[in-house]
Amino acid sequence: MDMYPNGTRSALGRALAHSPAFARIATSAILLIFAAGSGCKNHEAEDRSVFVSGEVTAVEAAVPLGYTALHTAGKIQVDGKVDEEAWTAAKWTAAFVDIQGDSLPRPEFETRAKILWDDEYLYVAAKLEEPHVWGTKTARNSRIYDDNDFEVFIDPDGDGKNYYEIELNALNTVWNLLLFRPYSQGGGGLIPHDLKGQLTGVHVQGTVNDPGDTDEYWTVEFAFPWSSLAEYAGTDCPPKAGDRWRINFSRVEYGHKIVDGRYQRDAHKTGGGNHPEANWVWSPQGKINMHIPEMWGYVRFSEP
Repeated sequence: MDMYPNGTRSALGRALAHSPAFARIATSAILLIFAAGSGCKNHEAEDRSVFVSGEVTAVEAAVPLGYTALHTAGKIQVDGKVDEEAWTAAKWTAAFVDIQGDSLPRPEFETRAKILWDDEYLYVAAKLEEPHVWGTKTARNSRIYDDNDFEVFIDPDGDGKNYYEIELNALNTVWNLLLFRPYSQGGGGLIPHDLKGQLTGVHVQGTVNDPGDTDEYWTVEFAFPWSSLAEYAGTDCPPKAGDRWRINFSRVEYGHKIVDGRYQRDAHKTGGGNHPEANWVWSPQGKINMHIPEMWGYVRFSEP
């Protein structure tokens, strides 16, 4: 989301702002980066994030969170409903927080995610509370972040390079990117870079693009084939039980207004100033920039 080729998101010429808490956590972040070497061997971060089969409590603010992804033998239909028995067994992540961390106000609407895997796919699901579900983008690989969206970031070998970003809006329109390195390191990406065989689904508990009712939430599902992720993974695909990948999730939320019976984005009602949208994430980044892979969460793959 926040940084794209040629600088910041076109919104707006915004500079990346430090959180008021960033100075407080900078030392911890530097220690994590120094200890990492290559991301998946960052034992310090692993020790300071509590891995359980589901919801996670961070021992220290802005230290990457952890999640244990269950291996499943259950069949999953990727329709956005997240109602299969396999999903019931998977626990939700902790509720998302502001991208800069817990020192910022809690998000207005709750967001949580789940992860599963089998021998063919990596599965991600999320539930986004939302009284007004709307979307405008219908062309695949258009700029989905101009709508409210849900975003998945995947760095399989944890080296901060060759990572994937996948965005989805409430109309089930997807954008796929591959970035060879973060933009701050001079990186760019293949835009688009479709993951062959990828599946997505969206379910709306309410009515999308209908200002006349109040919605409850929308849920999303992704199935990422190991065979496609393997192209740039730099590690085993599918993973072995016990392997850890770097993954994070982001939700972009804009204000809205209703004009002639239709939703329109109204950035002034959300962030204000140079931050026209809210950015809510699973593992806090410390600043308004998703492209800091060393701050992404650790996902550990369970035994089959």
